Amino acid sequence: MSPRQPGHFRVVIVGAGFSGLGMAIRLRQEGLEDFVVLERAGDVGGVWRDNSYPGCACDVPSHLYSFSFAPNPRWSRAYSPQGEIHAYLRDCVERFGLRPWLRFHHAVEEARWDDAAQLWRIQTSQGAFTAEVFVFAAGAFNEPLTPKLPGLERFQGKVMHSARWDHDHVLTGRRVAVVGTGASSIQFVPAIQPQVGSLVLFQRTPAWVMPRKDHPIARWVKWLYARVPGMRWLARAFLYSTHEASGLAFLHPWLIRLAQRRALRHLKASVKDPALRAKLRPRYTMGCKRVLISDDYLRSLTQDNVQVVTEGVREVREHSVVTDEGAEHPVDTLIFGTGFHITDPSFARYIRGRDGRTLAEHWAGSMKAHLGMTVHGFPNLFMLLGPNTGLGHTSVILMVESQLAHVLNALRFLEGRDLAAVEPTAEAQAAYVRDLDERMRDTVWSQGGCVSWYMDATGRNSTLWPGFTFSYKHRVVAFEPSEYRAIARHDRLTVARRARSRALAHG
Repeated sequence: MSPRQPGHFRVVIVGAGFSGLGMAIRLRQEGLEDFVVLERAGDVGGVWRDNSYPGCACDVPSHLYSFSFAPNPRWSRAYSPQGEIHAYLRDCVERFGLRPWLRFHHAVEEARWDDAAQLWRIQTSQGAFTAEVFVFAAGAFNEPLTPKLPGLERFQGKVMHSARWDHDHVLTGRRVAVVGTGASSIQFVPAIQPQVGSLVLFQRTPAWVMPRKDHPIARWVKWLYARVPGMRWLARAFLYSTHEASGLAFLHPWLIRLAQRRALRHLKASVKDPALRAKLRPRYTMGCKRVLISDDYLRSLTQDNVQVVTEGVREVREHSVVTDEGAEHPVDTLIFGTGFHITDPSFARYIRGRDGRTLAEHWAGSMKAHLGMTVHGFPNLFMLLGPNTGLGHTSVILMVESQLAHVLNALRFLEGRDLAAVEPTAEAQAAYVRDLDERMRDTVWSQGGCVSWYMDATGRNSTLWPGFTFSYKHRVVAFEPSEYRAIARHDRLTVARRARSRALAHG
């Protein structure tokens, strides 16, 4: 069976990355096929479709960064390159027969809850949809953040963001400026450094960098993974336990200072010049900002065609970048590795709840959601990888799978009681957020002495989960009715729904 054309669906899913495809797979496995996946692009993959810059790869080991219900014995390396992850998601589409449920080039322009009709009205670039349940799975890393540098609009050279890499722009011999030293830059800088004529790296804050220790997976190991299912389970279990244990250091900052010694040894081994090493040594506690892993980033900065600049950018001119101290650096290509709009997402401005106000208006600068998924005043809205579900130590796919189980249990609750909708009570949501903030207080993200993208405009950490993935799973997998307001169906809607169910039952 395949879904109908634009119209009404039991479930509408937005986003065809890990979260959206995972939701679609689990719905089909449950026998629920009255759903559709809306994707603004022309292919699946989400962040692993959009980010194709040189050197792009995952910083979580391959066998942990995949669905537990869709193992892949064919990963080529310990840390999967972007192309393989994208191919894995495409393979999941074929393996689980999802193609008929996908609607590409459907960008959501507005979604609002209709209280009278008890459904979501979703306007897209390709027409209108209605849904009883709205699952927003577009993720956090889909809106590139480009800083508003003075004079940027008059720059005569090539400008691009790492998440929108232009592969037709040849870098060989170019004078390149890179702004940003985050997780993307540490991958593409060493990849492009041998090609470019010169590279100026504008660093606002140095990052803590740990060795990656990436390596190809031997053919005989892949053979075992393919033919001995228990081997895949053992490999995943080992990776899970070691990464989960590392989460202790983020919750107790004194522990992570032990890991800093290893990072400093890595810095010293990679950078012999004391002056450059001083520029690259962080002055905050490790973990306060995202910990980066690389075997070649620091070493690439020691090359003769690379300059690390720690002064701020005063302005961009037609053919150069000028620092706060007046130093002018001639460039013809400007690359931003400056991350994404995480705490001020655009979707919050077009999703409207019962009172007509948007998520952005409800949040007032700080994202808050019950269990990181549901929001008071927004019936039957489930956000996958929503507020406070990011991680600093292991795979977010583990969080996604816990959320998928919660959504399925919510759907069973709705179906079993013939309810129109559920939404978290204001009290349950407030209590959950208070507990989160209290637990966040003593973590390295609050005590580490840095300013990071984890913090929103109010100074609150609204992005990360302050705990282990198993504790999150224990908290969210079950659907607890006492934490939700059950919304009964209007009589006329109940009659119509039962008539529709009878019609479907008779083919």
